[in-house]
Amino acid sequence: MIRARPQGSRAPERCEWLTLQQALEAFVLNESGHQGQGHIRPLHYYVASRLVVEGGFHPDEITPHPPFCVSDGTGGGKILEYDPASGGSGEQTVLGGLKTKAVDVVVTKPRIGPVLAVSMKGTLGAFRNLTNRMEEAIGDCTNLHISYPVLVYGFFQVLRATSAGPDVSSNDICVLPDGAPSEAIMRYHDVLARLEGRRDLREETTKYEAVSLVLAKPDQPGRGTVLTTYPPPDSPLAMAGFFTKLYRAYDLRFVYSAPMLKTVTSRIVWDESSPALSDPRAMDYTPRVGLD
Repeated sequence: MIRARPQGSRAPERCEWLTLQQALEAFVLNESGHQGQGHIRPLHYYVASRLVVEGGFHPDEITPHPPFCVSDGTGGGKILEYDPASGGSGEQTVLGGLKTKAVDVVVTKPRIGPVLAVSMKGTLGAFRNLTNRMEEAIGDCTNLHISYPVLVYGFFQVLRATSAGPDVSSNDICVLPDGAPSEAIMRYHDVLARLEGRRDLREETTKYEAVSLVLAKPDQPGRGTVLTTYPPPDSPLAMAGFFTKLYRAYDLRFVYSAPMLKTVTSRIVWDESSPALSDPRAMDYTPRVGLD
């Protein structure tokens, strides 16, 4: 059984293997506002772990280091084991075209450099000001793509889905009484959608390869779950397609387009007997097994 983190507890200093609901619950229950990264760090850990189990990236290539270790199986496959003591911390500083940037989650390949990165932003309120913060997101993307045009870069935005109520400021309303998103949220969605979809390394540097907008429920029942009514399933910002877009862009640029580097760049297919894959947390997404 996977237990939720107690309310008010601090985010761990080492990368943990968390489900999405656990990470989002820590986010929506945050009481310190945006001071520090306590409200968003569990999502760093969720993404880093997912890139191993589902993405097939070696944990030693990821910052923060996910809590896993890898060994060789008897049949030549790779065995993935959960190893809490190996969980790391921190962010990776990446050389940008204009300045260095500390990036939340980074995959770095030996002799190649950073190949995939995900930046995460969490907003608990003051939603009317969201679009004013887009300059930072655009600047970060442009900065890194100047130095690394081939970098697969994702932007993961999480909002606390606060419903309208008598004690809720109009500026903090994310969801209206009828369940629809507020005007500020829809406007932000439309702005984010324009930053998504960089398909080729020769395309404009201001776009991310993938962008996701997640609205997390702050109340019971279902606290920490993703609001399924918005963005709609066909939105380019729907979370269901976020990681798929990252993997596809990575494979096209670093595997299929560079066959001589395939031994370095190919994503790992885990042996089905891997102990980590029998953990309930692995069911939060589809582990990378049985693929060619």
